[in-house]
Amino acid sequence: MGYTILVFLFIVGGTYAIYMAFGKQAGAGDVQRVKDRLLGKTKTEKQSGAAADAPSLIKSDEPTTSVAQRILNNLRLADRVEAMIEMAGMRWTTAKLMQTALGFALAGFCLAWFMLPPPFDAFAWGFGLAGFAGPFLWIIRKGKARLKKFEEQFPDSLEFVARSMRAGHAFSVSLEMIHREFADPLATEFRRTFDEQNLGLPLENALQNFAKRVPLLEVHFFVSAVLLQKRTGGNLSELLDKLAVIIRERFKLRGKIKAISAHGRITATTLSIIPLAVAFLMFYTNREYIEFFVKDPTGNQMAGVAIFFQLVGYLIMKKIVSIEI
Repeated sequence: MGYTILVFLFIVGGTYAIYMAFGKQAGAGDVQRVKDRLLGKTKTEKQSGAAADAPSLIKSDEPTTSVAQRILNNLRLADRVEAMIEMAGMRWTTAKLMQTALGFALAGFCLAWFMLPPPFDAFAWGFGLAGFAGPFLWIIRKGKARLKKFEEQFPDSLEFVARSMRAGHAFSVSLEMIHREFADPLATEFRRTFDEQNLGLPLENALQNFAKRVPLLEVHFFVSAVLLQKRTGGNLSELLDKLAVIIRERFKLRGKIKAISAHGRITATTLSIIPLAVAFLMFYTNREYIEFFVKDPTGNQMAGVAIFFQLVGYLIMKKIVSIEI
């Protein structure tokens, strides 16, 4: 019992320390981004120190880089996490996401540690890892749903821009009009692109940022078409109409392929869930049989090999039914 209490206190203390580190990083990052915007510093200037002539008042209170920020920078994960949050359309910071993940990890570990009987309490680390991955998986799922909704609205927005340009409006004005005529997430992304261009950023850079925020092949087609028309000339409204037709046909074809491969996807999910369901039932009906895979070294090896091949089989089945267009 004393060992359990020590482990619990160690986890709580470590979690609190990491929480404080990420909390400091969140405040420091927000303040630094505001200062960089006010001073007009670019990424190159920040790296090379070209903005050394900044006012001393702003330089004097610059926060130091926290341990958590250094770890994320060394692992090159900070930019990826921020892009993932931005793709989901959430106003979270990297620190808040990490704090939430750590909280779920601590809750999952503690629940499994105190509720599972020995020797199954050793799986508490697995529940902790699952709790840590939960917020990230939720954000990824939300980002995919947002991209899917954007993709459904995108052809209509291209036709709207084409009609607006034929009516005499400029391309940038047409982007701003989308914000009033369409719903999120499409309206938000086009509004942000218009604001960037309206505040002085070149249209080429604003469209490239738009393509980075929305990593869809259709968006890259749109950006490439607009930039090519800007350099070589041509009828942009007609080009956007044809692009909208192509995107709709791709969307229809993808739906047909998804319907055809639905049986394979359901089969892959079912075959992957059956072993877990059987193990869960055996845990309550014949616990001694399951304890063999936990206590005995041979059972540990058999369980590890079974889990490995189960994952390999699921990935292979998923690869078979995943057809790119």
